[in-house]
Amino acid sequence: MTPTRLELIGTEVAIIWSDGTEQYLSMEKLRAASPSAENTGERDLLGRKIGGTDQKSYPGVTVKDWRVVGGYAIQFDFSDGHNTGLYTYDYLRALE
Repeated sequence: MTPTRLELIGTEVAIIWSDGTEQYLSMEKLRAASPSAENTGERDLLGRKIGGTDQKSYPGVTVKDWRVVGGYAIQFDFSDGHNTGLYTYDYLRALE
C-alpha cells in the first residue's frame, strides 16, 4: 500500500492510499507519534533506554513540509523544528 496523494489541510494531513482509502491525521498527534530516536529513545547493547522523551502532547505544532524517503516512508518537517522521524507507510496506516 502506497500513498498516491498527500495534502496539508488545516491542522490535518490527508493521505489517499493506492487502495482508495482516505486517511486524516492530526498534525499534533502525528508529531507525538514520531518514531524518531528523539521521541522514542534508543537501546544500548544491554537493552537500556537512552534518551527519548515522555512528552505526549504538542499543542499548536503543524506540518510545514514533507517528502517521500526511499519509496517506503514519509518524513515530515514540523513547525517546532523536528524532522528526523521516518514514518513508514505501514506505520502511518496503523495510526488513527
